[in-house]
Parts: sequence; structure tokens; C-alpha cells
Amino acid sequence: DAEGIRVLLGNQSMIPEIIPHWGEIVGFLHGEAKALQFQRLQKARSLTRPGHNALAHRFSFEDAHQVVGSVRSSFASFWESECITMKASLIEMDPLNTGRVPLSKFHGTGLDAEWRFGESEAYLRDLGALDETSTWRGKQVIIANYIQGASNCIVGAEHYSVCCANECESVLAEIEATIGAPLGPVSEILSLVGNMTSQTTVDHDDPPKLAGALTDQLEQIAVTHGGKVPLHGRLFGQWLHYAFPHECAFPHKAGNAVTSTPGQYGEDSIASRKEMKEHAAQGSFDAFNETMDKQELEWMSQWSPEEELIADYSELQTPWLTGRVAALGGMVSFLVLGVGLLRVAKATRGSMALDSDMHSDCKTHFV
Repeated sequence: DAEGIRVLLGNQSMIPEIIPHWGEIVGFLHGEAKALQFQRLQKARSLTRPGHNALAHRFSFEDAHQVVGSVRSSFASFWESECITMKASLIEMDPLNTGRVPLSKFHGTGLDAEWRFGESEAYLRDLGALDETSTWRGKQVIIANYIQGASNCIVGAEHYSVCCANECESVLAEIEATIGAPLGPVSEILSLVGNMTSQTTVDHDDPPKLAGALTDQLEQIAVTHGGKVPLHGRLFGQWLHYAFPHECAFPHKAGNAVTSTPGQYGEDSIASRKEMKEHAAQGSFDAFNETMDKQELEWMSQWSPEEELIADYSELQTPWLTGRVAALGGMVSFLVLGVGLLRVAKATRGSMALDSDMHSDCKTHFV
């Protein structure tokens, strides 16, 4: 925040302690400045003002502006190496390939390591990076949600952020390109995804194991939507998360997660050493869980049946909706028919009464 920047500028000796990998960042900035110098030497006439000495080691305001623009456009690629390192550390803590790390391991590593993995339990929960649904494993940090969370954005401003890349975008893009439609058949999706790979260890990729629970869940999604799977819905997002647990984040229901940076969240975003020690002390129980089978540990315990479509699927009518519409239509038809019969009956009675009156009047008249 602004106050933090003011303090650091007032005492620049604190910067290497506060900003991670400060030395590498400074080296990156120097590299961008040297790149500008090289361009000036190579194209002195086109990149310098008339009368300007391209060999001079001084920079104009325009030069500085160009360097800043280059840094802004390329810093995300530079910082992605940090995201890759962080992901590798978390995958090492996930031998069962569930896409989750016990909170005890997460904070235990944070105690012994550097600046990483120090977010508080409350902040992880609000970020949507904490799974608390498993009775066996207890509280777990969701790797993909954590990496893509706002706490790992090295630069965060109102209109500009530098965060870790969403690796699931390339997965979904390949599915979209192959299916070529907003809805896909189960068999085609299974065949396609079965030939893709997911990072299972630090240096090893494997095809996702789709047989069993994942196939059943995909078929259920199709049943819910009349036989095909909407590619841009929450249920398919969940399925992708469990198929690619280290690449695809778990899609929470709308409004259930925040995007607050640590600065916006406040001091409570960082766990105290007491909190971290309390969580780390549960590590022996987690070691026991690692000897169990993945299915026994309720690895899909966070799955929920609520759908949220994020594209126009107005042509879809889910079975439950179709049934309700049919029932409502039948009820309306019955009411319309009843009203019609009532009106006919009233009209008939009115006509009979009128005929009776007229007949009576005629008798009286002629007598």
C-alpha cells in the first residue's frame, strides 16, 4: 500500500527483507535498461532524437518511459518462474495427486522455509483455497486455487495485477477447439482428455485417470443437461479440477471467494507463528493418511451438484426444469378449461333464465 511504499523508500535497506527475490528483480530491471542501450546502439538514427548521442549513458524521460513500458509488459513472464517453483514445492507435498496439501504440511513448511506459505487459515478460506470437507484429511490447501489466488500477485493495483498464470485455460482451450461447440458428448470428451497430460510430480506428467468416479460424474453432468456436457459451466469446471488437480482451480459458487490482496485483507492475512505451529503439530496424523488409498480419503468430497452456466445456454432445459414446466402447463390448461366450462355454464343458465322469463311474459300477455 501507499504507506508501505513510503516506509520502504525512507529506509531502502529494508527492501531486500520485505520484497522476495529483490536481487533478481533488480537484475531484471537492469537487463531492460541494457536492452534499451543496445537498441540505441543498433538503431541510433531511428531511436534517438536529432543531435542526441546514442553512446551516452544518460536516459531521457522518453527512455525511462520506454523501459517502464517494457517492464510492465514482460514482468509477468519473469515472475512466472517463481510461480513454477512454488507449484513444484506444493506438488512435492501431494504424493496422492489429489491437488491438495494438508494445512499442517503447508504451515509446517512455512515455518521452516522462507516467505512462502504463511497465509492465515481465515485468509485461505476466504480466498477459496481451503478445503474443509474431508473427514479423513481435515483442512487442506487447494494447490491450484492457492497459486492463482490474490496472495500470490506480486503486483496488485486497481486496474493492473501480475499474478500466476491460469494453466487450466490452455486445457479448456484445447477441449473447445476439438469439440467445436458449446456442448460436448461424454464419449468425445473422455477420449480427448484421456490423451492429455497432467503434472503428477515435479518432473513427470501422466494422463489423467478417468475410469471410475470421474467418468460417472461426467455422465451425470450430461444427464442433467439432456445428454451433453456444457463446456462453460461450474459442473464441468469441477470435473476439470479433479481431472487436472494441479492445473485447474476448484470453481466455487459465485460470491463464495474473495479476490482481496494481503494489503486489502489486512494484518489477519498472515498467520501468527503460534497458529502455524498448532497446525504443523498435526503432521503425524497426515503421514498416516498418506498410506491410505486415494478413494478411501474422500478425494472428491468437495464436489457439489449446483450448476452455474457462464455462457448463453438458453436452448438447454434441464430435466427437472422440463418436468416443472410440463406440470405447470398442465395446471394452467386445467384452470383455463375450468374457467371456460364455468363461463359456458353461466351463459347456459342465463340463456335458460331468459327463455323462461320470455315464455312467462308471453303467457301473461296472451291471457
